[in-house]
Amino acid sequence: MSKKQSVTLKELAKELQLSVSTVSRALNDHPDISEPTRKKVKQLAKRRHYTPNLFAKGFRSHRTHILGVIVPNISHYFTTTILKGILAQSESLGYRVIISESRNDQQKQTEMLETMIQFGVDGILMALARKTKSVDSILEILERIPLVMFDKVSDKIPCTQVVINEEEAAYNAIEHLINIGKNRIAIIKETERSFNSKKRFEGYLRALKEHNIPIDKKIILSTEDISLEKGRMMANILLSLKKRPDAIFAITDSAAIGVIKALHKFKVTIPDEIAVVGFSNSNSSTIISPALSTVDQPGSKIGKTAVTYLIDEIENPKEDLLTKTIEIKTNLIVRDSSFIP
Repeated sequence: MSKKQSVTLKELAKELQLSVSTVSRALNDHPDISEPTRKKVKQLAKRRHYTPNLFAKGFRSHRTHILGVIVPNISHYFTTTILKGILAQSESLGYRVIISESRNDQQKQTEMLETMIQFGVDGILMALARKTKSVDSILEILERIPLVMFDKVSDKIPCTQVVINEEEAAYNAIEHLINIGKNRIAIIKETERSFNSKKRFEGYLRALKEHNIPIDKKIILSTEDISLEKGRMMANILLSLKKRPDAIFAITDSAAIGVIKALHKFKVTIPDEIAVVGFSNSNSSTIISPALSTVDQPGSKIGKTAVTYLIDEIENPKEDLLTKTIEIKTNLIVRDSSFIP
């Protein structure tokens, strides 16, 4: 069976004995076209299953109403909550979305940026790949179309950035542990290149300093891959110390769950001997036993906010590139892993 060809505006115009421009304007409800003509054109378009070519339309109008989205890991729980917000808000404002994954690789990220430009997107929403060492390719794109960053950002990129209150969220988590009587609190964080990790570590340090708790570098552990397995490995290191911590703050839920599994293996009681707090409020945080205390990140709100700012920049272009940081508030959810009556 031969493949059917898409119906074109020219074919519709020929069948209706109208000009192509008249058919086009009728489909777009142009006020110069009479209501009977608009109705006749739309009926034929529906009957012939006509679908407008968005890219051709965008070429003519310089606008496609398509947004590009680049994320490091599309399967990450927190990322999926952000994407849901992006999709919902984009649709409500009349935009479509193309989503791609950098897999935390800078070269892939650069390729995706170029691909988005080739697709003719009106703007780009982006979370940085973990291994990003140079932002030159991003700065080049920013000079061509609007770009808004979210979650994983960089202060080297002068654009609107939508983030959570990372430093304050970590501060609140550590203060909670101090309030339940813990005073030797370990942290498992990412390498210093991570904006998120840096801010959460700053909150950790500020809480300890304000409560006059000595900072011990032996219980400050860093890893590039902040996964469940790494959390388990880091916990093993902490448990091998002569003076163990009495609480562990992991900057992701995955690492915190790895910590809990290690503590179970060595029969450490949670939270009495060692309390645990994570970050993200993932689905797994309520499945693990004891249920994990964690910082709740409002992913959907982050996604919706990022879309709102990007579309505003698309529809109201500004000449100057300025860094504008939008902070979304978080909440600490206290569960059994750090609840002491």
